Amino acid sequence: MTPERFARRRERFLTRLRGGVALLCAAPVRYRSRDSEYRYRQDSDFFYLTGVEEPGVVAVLTPHDPEHRFTLFWPSRDPERERWDGPRLGLEQARQCHGATAIYPVEEIVQRLDALTAPATHLVYSLGSHPDLDRWVVERFRQWRRVRPREGRPWSGVREPAWLLAEQRLIKDADERVAIATAAAVSVTAVRTALAHAVPGLGEWELEAMVEGAMRAAGATAPAFPTIVASGPNATVLHYRANRRRIERGDLVLLDAGAEWRGYAADLTRTFPIDGRFTPPQRELYEVVRRALEAARAAVRPGAAVDDPHHAALGVLVDGLISLGLLPGPPEEVLAAKTYRAFFWHQTSHWIGLDVHDPGPYRRGSSPVRLRPGMALTVEPGLYVPPDADAPERYRGLGIRLEDTVLVTRHGAEVLTAALPIDADEVEALVGQALASADR
Repeated sequence: MTPERFARRRERFLTRLRGGVALLCAAPVRYRSRDSEYRYRQDSDFFYLTGVEEPGVVAVLTPHDPEHRFTLFWPSRDPERERWDGPRLGLEQARQCHGATAIYPVEEIVQRLDALTAPATHLVYSLGSHPDLDRWVVERFRQWRRVRPREGRPWSGVREPAWLLAEQRLIKDADERVAIATAAAVSVTAVRTALAHAVPGLGEWELEAMVEGAMRAAGATAPAFPTIVASGPNATVLHYRANRRRIERGDLVLLDAGAEWRGYAADLTRTFPIDGRFTPPQRELYEVVRRALEAARAAVRPGAAVDDPHHAALGVLVDGLISLGLLPGPPEEVLAAKTYRAFFWHQTSHWIGLDVHDPGPYRRGSSPVRLRPGMALTVEPGLYVPPDADAPERYRGLGIRLEDTVLVTRHGAEVLTAALPIDADEVEALVGQALASADR
């Protein structure tokens, strides 16, 4: 993404400040234990507005001051530290790369903030972002609350930047749409690779490694979230993450994965039989979820409510639960009493973008948000029958979810992960395909 793209985003954000000044902090370096660092990932809001991917940086956006409209406070270079962690940009390089109107050493931030924020009617800052800035913001809040009323100057406190940015991030620009589509294509390739090598006896962790290795081989930065490989009864746990069971003959495997491409996420789930053939009960339950996914996909279009895909999927799932003897009917009573929640207890969609669960409202007042071109979301119906469920024995221990990443377009929707089939016969044909070819 070009510096011009980030500049346009900042200008939109600056118009929303309405007399305020924004202080935004890069994500801190986080530690797994003692001095062992996690791989660094920038805070999504900070990256969205600045394009900066280094830690220790603070950005100040001041709409009233053209010479400091976008100010960066940048860590000084430390040659000794760079021998351990790699090279970092210097101040002048950073200013040129990121289009800052002014740049200073980060050590000067506290002494310069008074002048930068003096005309502000409020501050936009996320408390807890930076210890020194937290102290400065709290002190200024106390001072301005005490002094400004006497001076006749307005002051309305501290606001959370995420609330201002959530609406802006809902509509993806052209670069974002390309990034999400690329992440989706990489995710499809990675999951297809795992299916092709899937056989009974593999550990869930081995399929996880195949998926994530294929993502990196295709250019992904990392998985967008911890890959879920849930076999057998583990598939009835919504966010099972342990991935430590050995997959047995006759198991279904629920594989939920997504690549991150240049900061942007995709999200994809497929459920498949490890033997390459669904048993009759598995196929019966699978077909219900497949029809629910198709109904949810068809409900995504401009002007539709964000919860329309959920209601479309839910209607299909309820009919299926009744027809398979998992719930007594009629559908109206099941929906009213919400007895379906014994087997399906989550929403069908979430926003997706820089975060796999991207920010953005789902309701405005009492009404659901309406879908608009440029919005990206998932559709992911599922059915989960725990081993101890009050249900026919043939279905106990089965968990099935199917999920796609979908982009709202001007004339409908584009299913970005549609290249990985959901038809049961086609899914069967993919399982173990690489090993079967090698045998021939």
